[in-house]
Amino acid sequence: MALGFGIIGCGMIANFHAKAIADVKGGKLVACYDTFPASADKLAAAVGCKAYHKLDDMLADPAVNVVTIGTPSGAHMEPAVEAAKAGKHVIVEKPLEITLKRCDAIIKACEKAGTKLATIFPSRFHDSSLTLKKAIDSGRFGKLTLGDAYVKWFRTQQYYDSGKWRGTWELDGGGALMNQAIHSVDLLTWLMGPVVEIRAQIATLAHERIAVEDTAVATLRFANGALGTIEASTAAYPGYLKRIEIHGDAGSAAFEEEDIVKWDFAKADKKDKAIAEAMAQRKSGGGGASDPTAIGHHGHAKQFQDLADAIKKDRNPSVDGIEGRRSVEIILGIYKAAETGKAVHLPLTSDPTLAARKIKAK
Repeated sequence: MALGFGIIGCGMIANFHAKAIADVKGGKLVACYDTFPASADKLAAAVGCKAYHKLDDMLADPAVNVVTIGTPSGAHMEPAVEAAKAGKHVIVEKPLEITLKRCDAIIKACEKAGTKLATIFPSRFHDSSLTLKKAIDSGRFGKLTLGDAYVKWFRTQQYYDSGKWRGTWELDGGGALMNQAIHSVDLLTWLMGPVVEIRAQIATLAHERIAVEDTAVATLRFANGALGTIEASTAAYPGYLKRIEIHGDAGSAAFEEEDIVKWDFAKADKKDKAIAEAMAQRKSGGGGASDPTAIGHHGHAKQFQDLADAIKKDRNPSVDGIEGRRSVEIILGIYKAAETGKAVHLPLTSDPTLAARKIKAK
């Protein structure tokens, strides 16, 4: 029996969700909903599904087994919780939500309903990410010493002006960090392990009429003792490929977008030759460095398939709600460190429901 999907929020990202669903084995897009009926009608006409103008009506449709949430970041919780209450499995586009309290509400609702919850981080499913993760877990890096993430992108003023929710604490939840760099924040902590201490500075340097940061720099201390950095910007013309570097006392590696570009280890491995050959045939384009629509849907498709398999086998999705929550906590920690000028220690026990909209970019 086909697994029926329904999309909530029919903006730009909905097109990628629709393409991903089309690639899921046994999956079918059957419905969509948006608070703006015309947006739902437009998507439905383009992809051949049923448009709903009331969320309750779509959630009552027995053909809908899974819903994907593509609303503005600070409006993920309400439809996700309602979907869980209706017995639907839930996929939430990153970030899971913009405060830990709202993240936790989604997680608890799905746990109570017994439905699966996945947070969209398609970069984890790229071959380069999996190769690097396997090398770390097998000990090839020796003692991890440094882990760095660089997301030096560019967004025009028109990008922020295109939607009233863009660049706001209330609905965007933040700027270059929460909206763009969160994929790399997730990858970095997935590879390096938990972050325990953060120091940071943020600024709004090149854009007008936004409340959030367009430039951020943070230093990290990981639980394993390693140090790290995060640099994020939407004010770095023309926008470079996002890059992650991992270093240890027995090896170093780096990748840009989906391509491994550095692979150096003290002890050789039989698979190193194949990796070197792949490095010579780089294929990544510009990604979302300067154009938010210039991304592929293949990572989404792999993650949607992972959720479908999790439902079938009754296991947790690879990137569940708890995994999705982690990057939000780190970013909120960066905002708090920038606001206070002091080191912030994780978990955020002193203020676990820190509201990003209350923090002003310095």
